[in-house]
Amino acid sequence: MKILLLIASLLFVFTSCKTYSDQEIEGFDKEIQKYIKKNKLDLDASPSGLYFKITKEGEGRLIQYTDSVSISYKGKLLNGRIFDYTKKPLTFAVKSLIGGWKETLMSCKKGSEVVMIIPPQLGYGNHKLEDIPQNSILYFEMKVWDVK
Repeated sequence: MKILLLIASLLFVFTSCKTYSDQEIEGFDKEIQKYIKKNKLDLDASPSGLYFKITKEGEGRLIQYTDSVSISYKGKLLNGRIFDYTKKPLTFAVKSLIGGWKETLMSCKKGSEVVMIIPPQLGYGNHKLEDIPQNSILYFEMKVWDVK
């Protein structure tokens, strides 16, 4: 599954994604806010529609777009179904990741731990993946092990 996510991330970068209407984006945001309230989460919203919270501050400099990161993570849908989980860190180029991961990682440092909720326009959009339906809102818990 990890390879599938990497391939999908790269595919997403090289293909155009559906442009969402303001009404669709507002609907995603309302769904995220409902989930946050129901689960009593304390997340910050960014202007892009991403919600995240750094739960553990790392050390050193902030991650940059041109860096590679070694991360472990758990990804699930808002219904609680886990679609991917890593036990050992995997290494990715930041610039090749989905938008929500890029934006979040560039606020992190080595050793950071973060929770994020990513709307479809910053995730996989209308691309249907094996375990992720089209237009899915994604919840991730992530730890940054290394930055190069």
